[in-house]
Amino acid sequence: MNKKTRVLAINPGSTSTKIALFEDYDALFNESVHHAADELKNFSDIQSQLEFRMEMIERAMADKGFAMEDVDVFSARGGGLISLESGIYAVSDLVISHAEKGMAGAHPANLAPQIAKKYADKFGKRAVVVNPPSIDEFCDEARITGVKGLYRQSHIHALNQKEIALRFCAERGLKYSDVNIIICHLGGGISVTAHEKGKMVDSNDIIKGSGPMTPTRAGDLPYISVIELAYSGDYTKKELIDKLNKNGGLTDHFGTANVRDVMKMMDDGDQYARIVFRAMNYQISKYVGSMAVALKGKVDAIILTGGISNGVRITDMIREYISWIAEVVVMPGEFEMEALAAGAVRVVRGEEEEKTYTGKPVWPGY
Repeated sequence: MNKKTRVLAINPGSTSTKIALFEDYDALFNESVHHAADELKNFSDIQSQLEFRMEMIERAMADKGFAMEDVDVFSARGGGLISLESGIYAVSDLVISHAEKGMAGAHPANLAPQIAKKYADKFGKRAVVVNPPSIDEFCDEARITGVKGLYRQSHIHALNQKEIALRFCAERGLKYSDVNIIICHLGGGISVTAHEKGKMVDSNDIIKGSGPMTPTRAGDLPYISVIELAYSGDYTKKELIDKLNKNGGLTDHFGTANVRDVMKMMDDGDQYARIVFRAMNYQISKYVGSMAVALKGKVDAIILTGGISNGVRITDMIREYISWIAEVVVMPGEFEMEALAAGAVRVVRGEEEEKTYTGKPVWPGY
């Protein structure tokens, strides 16, 4: 009987560090270690949080009764990397260098490959990143804008989107490389993505700002109005970015990103809450329609996933708009930790080839 692979999945976020220990595909534990705002204020930047996050991971493992040295593969959310093909990548010195520099921007996910590599080196084990956020499989037409030299980039919930696609195909006995599906990741951020025969050929940009309104993001806006806001004198650059990309959407309208709070307002008779709630779902549905166009109308299924897809009122409302396009399947929740483990296991078993990060962008126009 083959020995099972023990994988520690590492996924740092803005206010927590998610960790999960797996034996092959079975979770031994899955925990989100929350970091108080007062704790994080002690650090000058994200990079300086490295040792603090590692201490939290080691403490959580010890509390659960597991030893770090018994882990076979440390599998990390790969933040900070230049655009690359989908897949599982060895954590190399170049990966570490780009993660430290934040070549794709500053985010706590940049710490994940660094943490994985430190543990792998310490215990003589393996470190990988699985389907990092900067995966770029766009068709060239999806990159072009109306401003020469300004291009659309691929910033998607790639890890969960790819895992959902593989799970859906496995359940249906399909090959991911043979089907066309639209996946809507519905959370604090929302990505609506066209998957054409195994590649994510178009989507909205969850980092730079495009797509539907979300619980925390403003979504598409008239650009003249945004320019006027920028020159109004009411905001610094950071304040305006935060207003649009962290405190926009439902947060700006109602002071909360909690969809349940907004639905309670609706139930209490708040007509404005009802309009805004419907508008968010309307915008999500319009993006599904645009992705159907990207797939030339050949859509095998539309999948709704992510945290807020647990809400039947949301999925039913979206379904009203899009069910004529293709079958609508709800696969609620997020499977990022499972995806990190599954990718590592596939590489160990030889089912998928480990790739080498080159640091060269997928598309030379960037």
